[in-house]
Amino acid sequence: MNHILPILILLPFTGFLLSLIIPSRNENALSTLAFLVTGLHLGILSVFSVYWLIHGHPHLNIKEVVLFSNEHYEFFIDFFFDKLTLVFLLVGSFLTFLVAYYSRYYLHKESGYKRFFNTILLFFTGYTLTVCSGNLETLFMGWEILGITSFLLIAFYRNRYLPVKNAVKVFSVYRIGDVGLILAMWLSHHLFGENITFLKLERIPAWIESFQTHSLTGTFIALMLLLSAAVKSAQLPFSSWLPRAMEGPTPSSAIFYGSLSVHIGLFLLIRTHHLWEMQYTMRVLVAALGIATAIIANLIARVQSSVKTQIAYSSIAQIGLMFLETALGFHNLALYHFAGNALLRTYQLLISPSVVAYRIREQFFHFEPRKPSLEDSWPKRIEYSLYVLSLKEWNLDTLMYTYYWQPFKQLGKKLGNLNLNRALLLFGLSFIPALISSFYQQNIPVYIHHYLAEIFAGIGLLLVLKAFTERRQTTLAWSLVLMNHTWVALAISFNEKVGAKELILYLSGVAIGGISGWLVLRRMKKLEEGINLDQFHGHIKYHPKLAVLLLLSCLAVSGFPISGTFIGIDLVFGHIHENQAFLATMVSLGFIVSGIALIRVYARVFLGPHLKSPPEMPYRSS
Repeated sequence: MNHILPILILLPFTGFLLSLIIPSRNENALSTLAFLVTGLHLGILSVFSVYWLIHGHPHLNIKEVVLFSNEHYEFFIDFFFDKLTLVFLLVGSFLTFLVAYYSRYYLHKESGYKRFFNTILLFFTGYTLTVCSGNLETLFMGWEILGITSFLLIAFYRNRYLPVKNAVKVFSVYRIGDVGLILAMWLSHHLFGENITFLKLERIPAWIESFQTHSLTGTFIALMLLLSAAVKSAQLPFSSWLPRAMEGPTPSSAIFYGSLSVHIGLFLLIRTHHLWEMQYTMRVLVAALGIATAIIANLIARVQSSVKTQIAYSSIAQIGLMFLETALGFHNLALYHFAGNALLRTYQLLISPSVVAYRIREQFFHFEPRKPSLEDSWPKRIEYSLYVLSLKEWNLDTLMYTYYWQPFKQLGKKLGNLNLNRALLLFGLSFIPALISSFYQQNIPVYIHHYLAEIFAGIGLLLVLKAFTERRQTTLAWSLVLMNHTWVALAISFNEKVGAKELILYLSGVAIGGISGWLVLRRMKKLEEGINLDQFHGHIKYHPKLAVLLLLSCLAVSGFPISGTFIGIDLVFGHIHENQAFLATMVSLGFIVSGIALIRVYARVFLGPHLKSPPEMPYRSS
């Protein structure tokens, strides 16, 4: 039984690798491969599910691979299978199979036909890895794959302005959820003293005593998990990203934002319910968030003129009710609700083009006046106020910009006119003495040494804030992100004794990705007149290979699971002490902003309408 789980995860990944070598002009081979892989996955899973249920549905746990280990830490991939995994995996496998079949005809002759099926298979790999994860580290690997495939599918029409802009916006919001999960892993390591698996959480009651003696730590872990779940499932105040994500093709909207990816936040809450369900305040908070989201999203959905936006907000409202059911302890009801909502939204999104055409005809030939509704009995001031608020989507975009984007931009602009030469000079004058002093830490006074880690992490944070707001020099923004990672490594080495092997592992991905990305940007600077960050240049039209190389470099530097940086980030947080919340906050903010800055560089240089193309009118998104 234990041998089936790795097969279920490796099957879509193998399909993804095979799809990379199929020529883009061979549409039949690409669609047939996706169809066979998803169909075989569904068939194996169905047979295995029956076998698993007949044999008493035991909890399966497999410690697959140990990626890194030392005397106080072990990073390993762990798989877990139970009722929750079964429901999410069955629904996901069936809907991916359905969408793969639908897309082979829907996207016929589309220029990005191969890209679409590559991304769908990679998404399915990440989804399977997430729902089969046995610990937070494995879940985070799948979580990151879902994030980058979301970006790629929203920006599928990469020669248009709005899809690319909204893809960057959605990725930026996703980074909040990423760091919430990182901070939850950080404190869970301190709380349990190990890389704890979900099976241990269910079977060992020792964690109850840990929570009783570390109530503040337990509350913070629960809040970070709720933050990650709310971001991924588009709950308040992050709801506005979901309709913006509908810029991609209809099949990707159906499988991502109508059915599977948007429910991963619910999966996270149910999977980690042992970490927050015992806290009465957290249960009230989850329930309140779900109720508020359900009410507001339902009001917004009722006044939208776009069918995709209506479906998006309707799905958000239903997920809010699932959050409420989970908070009340009705996990089985939430699973039934998830399956029904996922199937319904996939169906609605796939037929939405036909519905639009049908309704346009109906409104001319069979017009009927609107029937009176409950709102008509309310006082007109309340009715009109709610209507205008809902029409403006409760100003959620403005709220995110004011309290999320604007503070970062204002801090970054404080650094003024910093160019590349000045940045390198200041880096050398400050970092080299700091590095030398790290070898003589015993000679530094205690009252100074105590604050050096925070100071160095703060310097790194300021550098990435400048990279985030830089609008002229692309190589400067790239270099500032790399400098941030070196300052973080130095800060952790001053915080406590860190092995050279751990620092090399962390900086290996940064160095490889950083150098390759730097070379790509220098090459583009020679080939094209301008690659600044004041607009989207669309150079992927003529330089697709360089675009792929820069994207891989961005992923390597930001900590995607293809480089040592991914494990290194977890190691960095492992050396931040439980009582160093300020240091953890600065390091985590640095990771948020650096990831956004890197993707922004990639999008501005290679995506969007090409410079020589006719200007496109930037109409408002759906």
